Amino acid sequence: MSTAVARSRITTVGDLIESLGDIPLDRVRLDPPPGQATEADLLRLSTADGRLYELVDGTLVEKPMGWKEASLATWLARLFHPYLSDNDLGELVGADGTHHLRQDHICLPDLAFVLWENVPPDDELAPIPDLTPDLAVEILSPSNTLKEMARKRTEYFRAGTSLVWQVNPEKKTVEVFTSPTRSKLLGVGDTLDGGSLLPGFCLPLSVLFAPRGGKKRGTARRRKPKG
Repeated sequence: MSTAVARSRITTVGDLIESLGDIPLDRVRLDPPPGQATEADLLRLSTADGRLYELVDGTLVEKPMGWKEASLATWLARLFHPYLSDNDLGELVGADGTHHLRQDHICLPDLAFVLWENVPPDDELAPIPDLTPDLAVEILSPSNTLKEMARKRTEYFRAGTSLVWQVNPEKKTVEVFTSPTRSKLLGVGDTLDGGSLLPGFCLPLSVLFAPRGGKKRGTARRRKPKG
């Protein structure tokens, strides 16, 4: 759907929220007005507000990511790096790495992998490059909705993404999508692989979702105050 057609169908706030996947109202930025935001606005306000925004058909939408989700994304990246050290296939970037999928549409997957053949030289990289992630990883936050995630998957695959991992920290599952609607659900007893995109990559989900920190967690709160 073109940006012009998408906007022409939005006449009420209800239409707007529905088009964004029935997300909470407080994630939609009203300045600039929905439908009129630009790439420059995203860059400016992300710096000024200290928040992450995605651009959806000219509307700035705050990307939700709490401490737990950010920690899991960092842990997954750490588990990913040994594979990339042995298989120099591409670049792995985090949630502040922007991807310009099409006009007025910029996404920020929690982790993204892009094959080297699709990454331009550093001196040709724009602040928001025209890069489609070959693998997009989305770690679900409480305010993400089923409709929102379905919309995002459609956008990824339409732009050329070949694999989407949708991680649910609460249920300890990873849903592996090879199209917007074709998926396989994996649990803690299963092993995540990279398919033909990342041949030989294997990650037991028992490792991804294993508790970290052990007896060290929360010890500071149990210390007696000095004096």
